[in-house]
Amino acid sequence: MIELDDSKDRLQVARVHEWLASSYWSPGIALEMVERAIAGSHCLGAYQGTEQIGFARTITDHATFAWIADVWIEDSARGQGLGRRMVRWFLDHPQLADVRRFALTTRDAHGVYEALGFHSLIRPQNLMERLDPRYAQKLRAAP
Repeated sequence: MIELDDSKDRLQVARVHEWLASSYWSPGIALEMVERAIAGSHCLGAYQGTEQIGFARTITDHATFAWIADVWIEDSARGQGLGRRMVRWFLDHPQLADVRRFALTTRDAHGVYEALGFHSLIRPQNLMERLDPRYAQKLRAAP
């Protein structure tokens, strides 16, 4: 059985760092940055026994906006609906249930999130971003 838990004390931060540093959205991210991101977010771990097999986090004001980020499932646990279950956990959380807008980005898991009500932007021309030039360079270089 896979348990979901939002206790930051239980997170295996070195493992989360390894996952995120190998991802297409945060290639090479520093451990210190992962630690700061965890400190400033509502985090969720997925555990099989004592082994952490998944991670996700939400950044939010608990009223108007929440950003779901860094959804990661260990290779051996993929394809079983765990990523969807973790995102659903945030959507159903009592402190987040009335949030007006949830957002996320994905390159390859659109179907996972569409099943939870996510869709392409209604007004994509309204979305802008400002990237640190070093981060933009890494993103451009990532496959």
